Amino acid sequence: MHLLVLGAAGMIGAKLMNRLARDGRLGGREIETATLADIVLPNAPANAPFPVRALACDVADRAALDDLVAEAPDVIVHLAAIVSGEAEADFEKGYRVNLDGTRALLEAIRAVGSGYRPRLVFASSIATFGAPLPEPIPDTHHLTPLTSYGTQKAIGELLLSDYTRRGFVDGIGLRLPTICVRPGRPNKAASGFFSSIIREPLAGEEAVLPVSEDVRHWHASPRAAVGFLIHAAGLSSDAIGPHRNLTMPGVSVTVAEQIEALRRVAGDAVAARIRREPDPAIAAMIATWPRAFEASRAQALGFVAEDDFDAIIRVHVEDELGGRVG
Repeated sequence: MHLLVLGAAGMIGAKLMNRLARDGRLGGREIETATLADIVLPNAPANAPFPVRALACDVADRAALDDLVAEAPDVIVHLAAIVSGEAEADFEKGYRVNLDGTRALLEAIRAVGSGYRPRLVFASSIATFGAPLPEPIPDTHHLTPLTSYGTQKAIGELLLSDYTRRGFVDGIGLRLPTICVRPGRPNKAASGFFSSIIREPLAGEEAVLPVSEDVRHWHASPRAAVGFLIHAAGLSSDAIGPHRNLTMPGVSVTVAEQIEALRRVAGDAVAARIRREPDPAIAAMIATWPRAFEASRAQALGFVAEDDFDAIIRVHVEDELGGRVG
């Protein structure tokens, strides 16, 4: 199998490749070669049992995509995107990368011809839903994005479905929960504080909470996100059926419940490192976001997330902190 990962320099892309370097297989098939591409040069995983080629290129550029797809990779994982806050702040950049880049990828695949039909795993987002919303949100709820990022992802889902229906790709779109706890420094995602209020206190630093503690949201760990991508790559087309986009399972908790989970896992002193500093602009944006999902289709297909937020914190402690808290 030839694997192509777009957006491979990001956190999820790097974790995906580290996992695959250990497994050596994807979807029950041996990985024979992997190509990693991003706007910055991705790091090839250490000790991979298959050759890895890493490229720095504009993954929204059609010519670059033509070159990447010309080798007819069997599985393509499309993670390349501008995050929510940046897509809202830079309208043109968000549409060029998140929408035009996705369309260019689909067209590059179609142009190969000769019956080429790769499995395309598309990272979508729960940002495709916006208030007012039922709770929990059923799998059959229509898309109601209220941000540029959510709109771009929703259009990407429609394109994925249509190109799959026409036989150009074998696509599956995953509406990822907010990934928490994200390692490293904060990015430009509007949801970044959900991770910061856990990550920074665990590292002995102060964190700022810009919203009320009664804010409720839908989360899964980076480890779970990698599991979603791997599982999606191996699902049969018949099992997925005609509806190609699924909401992934997750954990619905309030910010107060996040903080209580942090206290249970790491103690009062760590939880005390959170400083409340309201930001009306962030609060207004978060108020339109989804809070809980049924995700019954994904669960029936075998997608699995954590059972509670304590487990999400423990994943971060195990994977990023060597099992120790500060």
